[in-house]
Amino acid sequence: MVVSKKFSFDAAHFLPNYEGKCRNLHGHHWVVEVACSGEVNVDVGMVVDFKDLKGFCEEIEEKFDHTSLNRFFGIPTAENIARDIFKDFHAWCRTIDLNAEYVRVWESEDSMVEVREF
Repeated sequence: MVVSKKFSFDAAHFLPNYEGKCRNLHGHHWVVEVACSGEVNVDVGMVVDFKDLKGFCEEIEEKFDHTSLNRFFGIPTAENIARDIFKDFHAWCRTIDLNAEYVRVWESEDSMVEVREF
């Protein structure tokens, strides 16, 4: 069974190797969805407590919210951000015997990247 959680943060970035407007500093309201899978624990009736999943999301939100993403990434594209979050999410899932299914990062309402492996 797959369980997911969404969260968001506001952050700025610029793309240093890009020829276009995104070369300049600008901001986005980033939306992130993380999804994991596992067996339902029959004792509690769930794969993972949403509270625990929220804890992971809050760590990522706190790290990136109201920052310049260029502090963390050489090229802070949605693709690189999603890959980085997936790597952390994969490690987190392994600590509680779950599988990281995907991380989705929306840079805008209609532009999204999905990572299923790193």
